[in-house]
Amino acid sequence: MRFAREFVESGKPVFAICHAPQLLITADVLRGRTVTGYTSIVRDIQNAGAIFVDRDVVEDGNLVSSRNPGDLPAFVRASLKKLA
Repeated sequence: MRFAREFVESGKPVFAICHAPQLLITADVLRGRTVTGYTSIVRDIQNAGAIFVDRDVVEDGNLVSSRNPGDLPAFVRASLKKLA
């Protein structure tokens, strides 16, 4: 968890899709951030202090998140843009 927390805090790009926000919840780095994720973890995201948005891709600073594999085209575009 320390590694994940320090990586997010470093400002380097972080890409999270489906249930990946659960790792970020446990690392306690979502408070005050705007993210999306799989429908079954919406309450977990909100309980972690994040703002949940139901969109195919959400960008908040260095964090890019998507809901599910159906969002991959938008997720990949946003991720590549962040890496450019």
